[in-house]
Amino acid sequence: MATSKSITANKQELLDIEKGFWTGDEAFFATNADTECLVAFPEMARTMSNAELAGTASKPNRWRNLDIELKGIVEPGSDIVMLTYEARATREDGEPYAALVSTGYVHRANGWKMMFHAQTPIEADRD
Repeated sequence: MATSKSITANKQELLDIEKGFWTGDEAFFATNADTECLVAFPEMARTMSNAELAGTASKPNRWRNLDIELKGIVEPGSDIVMLTYEARATREDGEPYAALVSTGYVHRANGWKMMFHAQTPIEADRD
């Protein structure tokens, strides 16, 4: 009888993937997002296919000066991880942006895939 292998998330690996969603291109999104991903932003909330989500990264250099401060990480199942963090970045037009972000990952045969992502903008003033 086969035994199920417990998967333990590598926090740094997940943060590196997360940073890639801020700075990566369509190919990065296509590789690291699940078949479907539930997204929630103030202006929209819906399920997006991998191709739809990848299409949102068509513009390079969308963000710079990205800073991620991890606030929490939970692993409710052996193949599911949720992380929450505060992100601060600068848009390509120079406007500062800040948000509380939550992302959910599911572990597939070919690695961790984003299956949930939500952002709640917060005050972006930088000192």
